[in-house]
Amino acid sequence: GLQKTVSNYVSGFVLIFEESMRPGDVITVGETFGVVQELNSRHVVVRTGDGMDVLIPNEELVTNRITSWSYGDRDVRVRIPVHISHDNNPEQALALLEEIGKSETRALKSPAPQALVTGLMDNGVALELGVWVNDPEKGIAELRSRLNRKIWREFKIAGITFPSPQHVVAVETAPERPARKQKPR
Repeated sequence: GLQKTVSNYVSGFVLIFEESMRPGDVITVGETFGVVQELNSRHVVVRTGDGMDVLIPNEELVTNRITSWSYGDRDVRVRIPVHISHDNNPEQALALLEEIGKSETRALKSPAPQALVTGLMDNGVALELGVWVNDPEKGIAELRSRLNRKIWREFKIAGITFPSPQHVVAVETAPERPARKQKPR
């Protein structure tokens, strides 16, 4: 236990002197996403979008991979994957996606929202809407949800359909066997 405590203190000094993390930074460590509130000698306090404060041991921050959403630049791209049926016009869908992205209040004007064709799949065309935001501390789950709701609503109005998985079930019957003759007893 003492070895872990010393390791956390030393790691705390490394974090402070390197300035690799500061209060206000938005980070993801494992499953924890939130804003760094405090750097302490043994742990860092991260406030999640649910209002919980998570105490992360400094050693974990020095030895594991951390995603910083705000270290060098607060601009972050949020990607929204969308699939449409082969029967739809991808150009119409791309234009509509970009329009939806531009209507989002959190989306930056520059770089502008961009829609791309990312693949031609068995059951449809894979598209992606990318929007840039500069407030990652507000999280992206609610933004994704709002954009997905707008996409669903606008695609319905435009008659753009989403592919449904197609399952083909083949039923084969066994060939008839000749009836067995019963032996008299």
